[in-house]
Amino acid sequence: MRTQVVIIGGGPSGLLLSQLLHVRGIDSIVLERKTRDYVLGRIRAGVLERGLLDLMREAGIADRMEREGHPHDGTSIAHPGGMFHIDFKALTGHSVMVYGQTEVTRDLYDAREKADGRIEFEVEQVEIHDADSAKPHVTFRRDGTEHRIDCDFVAGCDGYHGVSRQAIPLAVRCEYEKTYPFGWLGILSETPPVNDELIYANSERGFALCSMRNENLSRYYIQCALSDKPEDWTDAAFWQELKRRLPGEVAENLVTGPSIEKSIAPLRSFVCEPMRWGRLFLCGDAAHIVPPTGAKGLNTAASDVHYLYNALRQFYEERDPEGIDRYSERALARVWKAERFSWWFSSLLHRYPEQSAFDLRMQRAELEFLKSNRAAQTAMAENYVGLPY
Repeated sequence: MRTQVVIIGGGPSGLLLSQLLHVRGIDSIVLERKTRDYVLGRIRAGVLERGLLDLMREAGIADRMEREGHPHDGTSIAHPGGMFHIDFKALTGHSVMVYGQTEVTRDLYDAREKADGRIEFEVEQVEIHDADSAKPHVTFRRDGTEHRIDCDFVAGCDGYHGVSRQAIPLAVRCEYEKTYPFGWLGILSETPPVNDELIYANSERGFALCSMRNENLSRYYIQCALSDKPEDWTDAAFWQELKRRLPGEVAENLVTGPSIEKSIAPLRSFVCEPMRWGRLFLCGDAAHIVPPTGAKGLNTAASDVHYLYNALRQFYEERDPEGIDRYSERALARVWKAERFSWWFSSLLHRYPEQSAFDLRMQRAELEFLKSNRAAQTAMAENYVGLPY
């Protein structure tokens, strides 16, 4: 087989890159180790930045999102001293869109199928060869048979545990990591959201988040111990603890019900430098991970796609390698800003085991400053709706 770009990973970032390249007449093949149904069964965040919205429109997959998504002009932050609102629209002129990542992925799969895009599912033993040469190729096995794809470039969109980052020699890679001493216990319930916008809560008992997927599907999270397991928490215990962490008027309006999904996610910050080695490029979780506070995971992957898509477009349409040569530099400049925001927002809202009385007062002072200072609110809003590419 032969193609221009091999994309390893059939999640939203790999599919978005493939669809954008297709719009510009650039051929690609996507390799995915799981089935389509498995990928669509993964529950992920659904707050989309303005940059991702623009990419979806450019890729021709925004129609359903425009009809069914929920624009959010701001968010509320609750803390022991009260609750206040950050008005994104007034502060920046921009909003975010609540539209589930699963729905984004579904729209991308539908678009790739409509365009007869090549997606190879259930592939095994994917290997990247000669990425530091002008003629890379990728091999994989499926149904006991080995296949080879020759290509011009390889895009590694296969997540933290994928093969792409590991293909970059250890002597070249530099990795930065911070692990957080808690996790998020999340449930999905077929209940109306408690508020028409997200509520982030800092309480003496720990962090909580009230989110949603649509008018009848809500997503809630509470900070929990890393040693906890989902089965340790009954639905009743979860709802009771969530109410304890919310302002009284919010807790009173909370509609509870059976959970249809329950999971615990650890929190981590991670960055790999560089994001390019020869003709191999890393995108999304293959190169970086952020804690979910601030909803930057999918959105930061989308910014990588923006830089790589435009670099490849520039190479094929203008025969200019400048975008490719500067891909890692440009992507990492924005990645580190997203990492900073996610780290800062997590530090603002969670309770840490090692926090002293002084640390807690500093956290309270930071919240009060954010509540009362328009410049601080503007900085937060600019980061939340998405820094420009």
